Amino acid sequence: MRAHLLVHGRVHGVGYRYACAATAGSLGIAGWVRNRPDGAVEAVFEGRDEQVGAAVEWCRHGPSVAHVTGVDVVDEPPEGLDGFTIR
Repeated sequence: MRAHLLVHGRVHGVGYRYACAATAGSLGIAGWVRNRPDGAVEAVFEGRDEQVGAAVEWCRHGPSVAHVTGVDVVDEPPEGLDGFTIR
């Protein structure tokens, strides 16, 4: 399964991107996560359905200092691959 997400809210500068990559890595999935110029965090997760589902659910809350206002699942493929790579 593959999920492409845009996470909105106060997610820049609060460690959200790093925590997202660490959480996804601990779940054993591949992908990447980066900050976007528009203030969102973009993430792509690839792995088994239950692993990707757990990562998407984590994104809905994030670390306690973040204030996530929405998570959009995006259908189109992401542009570029810069950011934290999850292996």
